[in-house]
Amino acid sequence: MARIIMHIDLNAFFAAAEVLRHPEYKGKPIAVGGGNRRGVISTASYEARKYGVHSAMPSYMAKRLCPSLVILPPDFAYYKDLSNRFFQYIRKNYSTIIEPLSIDECFVDMTDALKDVKDVKGYLKKLQNGLLKEIGIGCSIGISTTKFLAKMGSDYKKPMGIVIIRKKDIPTLLYPLPISSFYGIGKKSTEKLKRMGIYTIGDFAESDSLSVKKELGKSYALFKDWIHGKGNDTVICEESNPKSISSSSTFLFDTSSYEEISSSFRELAKEVSESLIKKEMVALTVQITLRDMEFHTITRSKTLAFPIESTLDIYSQGMSLFEKHWKGNALRLIGIGVSSLHSKENYSVQLSLFDSLPELDSSTRYLIEKLNKKANKELFMIAKDLVKKKGGKNGT
Repeated sequence: MARIIMHIDLNAFFAAAEVLRHPEYKGKPIAVGGGNRRGVISTASYEARKYGVHSAMPSYMAKRLCPSLVILPPDFAYYKDLSNRFFQYIRKNYSTIIEPLSIDECFVDMTDALKDVKDVKGYLKKLQNGLLKEIGIGCSIGISTTKFLAKMGSDYKKPMGIVIIRKKDIPTLLYPLPISSFYGIGKKSTEKLKRMGIYTIGDFAESDSLSVKKELGKSYALFKDWIHGKGNDTVICEESNPKSISSSSTFLFDTSSYEEISSSFRELAKEVSESLIKKEMVALTVQITLRDMEFHTITRSKTLAFPIESTLDIYSQGMSLFEKHWKGNALRLIGIGVSSLHSKENYSVQLSLFDSLPELDSSTRYLIEKLNKKANKELFMIAKDLVKKKGGKNGT
């Protein structure tokens, strides 16, 4: 039996969140972003979009298009609270099998919830209205048998859309759409595909061009499967006894800023650490994920000699991996996680005098490496290493 996958996406989330606490802006063009001349729009309300205002647009240009536009600074703590209420509502009332994609969207396995439902659209409309009443923000819903088709469904009609895509509906609904709307194909590849004569999703579905295959590489066969109704139908949710714990974040705009990336890694490490501590577990392996603007993704990991759980340790080990493997390119998403998990109660470590504070050793070592690298010489050293070095010289 095929799985039934729902993708649900909160409409103009940041802007809608601001209208919740600023009712005076309801029905007016507003945006969230930087208000100065160098600022950039992150989210625009649907009223603002009618003037041509959109995300990633410079704020001065947005104001030129819409002089009455109100630009508000982002409040991520507030958005995170609303996001938690969103996920809790779905988990409590519809399905516990949830895979968050970002702060305002997720995949949900609805196979059990919909198995005896005859009026699927009516059921989903009730979900939509219930969520609107619960958190005050509308959503768009896509339903299908794969993640890709469900995601395309929620993108198909906004705001407050409900779109069901069956395999037989793909040519009618998706083929006429521009190739830029194909989930997973980035902007650069989109422009190159247009130069090859691929303007719509239908063009891609019916193409067997070698140049198209070369441009998309390994993703070509995957994308072909997706648009023909095949693909991943497994919603990955957090297990009660997980093999790993991770957290990821999609940037508002692709960024190559070391400071911004580092700051995001610190926040993600904090979330992972809190999960570890809550589950009373420690980890021996740290892993990072980097995804660029073309959706190319790499993962890198390292296994440690001692268990960790703190934000500082997870962050420092993750940043060590990041600095080793990042090429300086703009990133769309980053993630950090831990695996090789063990219960604190069951995991015992034979500690020597100098191993008694592994957390301090790890984070301090990272800081010392950074200082020595900046000085271009070995000026700093952990006391334990100094003792070992002197001991080696004395033949002990």
